[in-house]
Amino acid sequence: MPHVLLIEDDASVRDGMELVLRRHGYGVETAATGEQALALLAGERGARVELAVLDLMLPGMDGFEVCRRIRAWAPKLPVIMLTARGDDRDIVTGLEAGADDYVVKPVTAPVLEARIRAALRRAEPYPRQGADAQGPDADRTDHAGLVIDRAGLTVTKHGAALALPPTELRVLLELSASPGRVLTRDQLLASVWDHNFLGDSRLVDAAVGRLRAKIEDVPARPRYVQTVRGFGYRFGPL
Repeated sequence: MPHVLLIEDDASVRDGMELVLRRHGYGVETAATGEQALALLAGERGARVELAVLDLMLPGMDGFEVCRRIRAWAPKLPVIMLTARGDDRDIVTGLEAGADDYVVKPVTAPVLEARIRAALRRAEPYPRQGADAQGPDADRTDHAGLVIDRAGLTVTKHGAALALPPTELRVLLELSASPGRVLTRDQLLASVWDHNFLGDSRLVDAAVGRLRAKIEDVPARPRYVQTVRGFGYRFGPL
């Protein structure tokens, strides 16, 4: 039974979401503030949390800072942020802080549960396909110092391990599966986020930005993940 940490200061919203999630078979931990959430994650109960649902508008420490701290402490924990309004600036800031996905309140139970299921799937081991299933030599590829091990789901750069959250790792795995091939944002949304029906290119752009910050020498001049204007992204290296 997956365990979800629900961080929401509005008691009525929090109680309603908790009831819905428990009815769908999830274990639920709750916190009314960011400080409570971080303390819970650092304790024994935090060990079983597999995903966080985080409201951006919290008293005290806001959701953006909570997300940054979760990312620093538990880089592989999926985070879905809740925003009370579809403000582009809030959404972009939250995604840049490390959120994997977002939903705008009020959110229906089916939409929230679908986003949680998709986020948990992204955190599962990446399936090996095609050339990757042919043997150990195909599992590990070296791209000018960036070594991607598709079997072990690890990435190193010049021998140093990189801690990539599941969403960023999956973006890299998708792009690097066919170096030189351009993937559109919609293709990445479908393959990484399972957003076949409700695409948002900001999710892709933010994840690529976070990925570049970790794998590129100069993120503003990327050599591994390149933008093809008007189309999408392709994997280098240059």
